[in-house]
Amino acid sequence: MMSISHPAPRTWIEPLARMGYAARGVIYLIIGLFAFLSAIGSGEEKDSKDALQTLLSQPFGTILVWLLIAGLGGYVIWRLVQAVLDSDDHGNGAKALAIRAGLLVSALTYGTLAVYALSLMGVLSGGGSGGGKGKVADYLAGFVGSATVSLGLAVIMLGVAGAHVWKAYKRKYADHIDCNSAPMNLVHPVSIAGLTARGMVFLVIAVMFGYRFFNAADSSADPSLKSALQFVQDLPFGGFLLSMLGLGLIAFSAYSFAEARWRRIDPT
Repeated sequence: MMSISHPAPRTWIEPLARMGYAARGVIYLIIGLFAFLSAIGSGEEKDSKDALQTLLSQPFGTILVWLLIAGLGGYVIWRLVQAVLDSDDHGNGAKALAIRAGLLVSALTYGTLAVYALSLMGVLSGGGSGGGKGKVADYLAGFVGSATVSLGLAVIMLGVAGAHVWKAYKRKYADHIDCNSAPMNLVHPVSIAGLTARGMVFLVIAVMFGYRFFNAADSSADPSLKSALQFVQDLPFGGFLLSMLGLGLIAFSAYSFAEARWRRIDPT
């Protein structure tokens, strides 16, 4: 009996993953650019959904958004592979499981963004109203109370912030980049700056959730990327801080493009 050989998973997962990293790069390029422009008084802060709307309003925007949807779909699949199959060999220890859980949350987050993009294209209805995270938080608050949810989210965001800064400081990102020394000399600065900037955004979100924990009367919307950028702009020297953060998020976009080009992707 002839044996049937199946193609290695990498043959179809790798292009999806690379499209996904490129899609993430496009989104953060728009977010970082508008954060910088807002800091110098030429625009307003945008989050991921605003970035999609901005892209849609451009010439050939429909084609661009469809390409981005394909990329986001690929990124979701890759994140699920990383989380479930442990393609990066994190292991099964407590720290490893926390990392893999974060990858799963990333898959859900970008999956929600892909659904929103589909709603913009008229494929799905209802995707443009509200955020999934807010609905989940409200659901959990019905069981354990809003203060407990705020504290839990503050701790999670603080952990994510620390993980980003640690990854930048220890240059852990380099473990998964496969390129020679010449491009790596460019990858290092954008990766360090980008991961640190994104970590600072998560730190601000953690602080905002912490404030909600200590101030039960706060009925404002759930902290988000956009509200975090607005928070930074309202600080003393906020314009300067936001401009640096915007440039950092542009660097994170460059880091995403570097991953799209050189990241080692092997789910087996």
